Amino acid sequence: MHAPPAFAPADRLAAVVQQVGSVILGKERAIRLALTCLLARGHLLIEDLPGLGKTTLAHALGRTLGLEVRRIQFTSDLLPADILGAAVYDREQAAFVFHPGPVFAQLVLADEINRASPKTQSALLEAMEEGQVTSDGHSRPLPVPFFVIATQNPMTQLGTFPLPESQLDRFLMRLTLGYPDARAERALLAGEDRRRLLERLSPLLGPGELTALQARCEQVHLAPPLLDYAQALLAQSRFDPAFETGLSPRAGQALLRAARAWALLEGRDHALPEDVQAVLPALAGHRLRPASAQVGARPEELVRRLLSAVPVPV
Repeated sequence: MHAPPAFAPADRLAAVVQQVGSVILGKERAIRLALTCLLARGHLLIEDLPGLGKTTLAHALGRTLGLEVRRIQFTSDLLPADILGAAVYDREQAAFVFHPGPVFAQLVLADEINRASPKTQSALLEAMEEGQVTSDGHSRPLPVPFFVIATQNPMTQLGTFPLPESQLDRFLMRLTLGYPDARAERALLAGEDRRRLLERLSPLLGPGELTALQARCEQVHLAPPLLDYAQALLAQSRFDPAFETGLSPRAGQALLRAARAWALLEGRDHALPEDVQAVLPALAGHRLRPASAQVGARPEELVRRLLSAVPVPV
């Protein structure tokens, strides 16, 4: 009797990227970063103009990973109870009964999160940080795994409320998709409607496999020189006059989790400096605040400055 084949994370993850890429055309790097974020047990913020595939990417990831997906459309009149749930009086039981809100799902799509008021935005803070919801003095655990993928429109658009820094920090990564290249756009225009393609996607991971892959990420080796490199990047962000505020220790922990997940995607059991460099733009762009002399600098420019200032270990 032959032994079953070994569990090959890189092969399974490559299949996930390929299937999602059949819907979101020409955006393989963004898909890989989004998958990296989920493998690192993080939440994802996708910021871009309407119509560029933010919501479609979230649905495609959820279906491909076999997750229960609930979508919340954020609007100016949305209340915290609409997200978390509320206790409603039940006459038969003569007591208040808690009715869970849509946040009780494995993957919550917070669509256009910055169209809701700050009070409603903050309703997600405890859920994202603690994996639970507290209502009427009772803490209720959320499903495992639990992810939030939020989309937001650029701040220049009308009717938007900027996310506070405390909530931005809850997102391990922030991505932008941008316009597709000419070849991908032609395929989109000539191809089938994306919603129909989404309906035909089948889960590629079974129950518990995503959790197993997350555990594999934690086993990816981090050599002392790589830790030195990550720590030097943190220190440089704090002392470089181009930045008003630098990266926190929590951001450093998130950087190493993401680097481990990227290494797993690459089929390695150890992380390299290029893994740190690959994930740093999506991880640090929304955490670095430029100094007054650098106001107007794009996040990717700030990250490039940071990377260029710290030598790569050999």
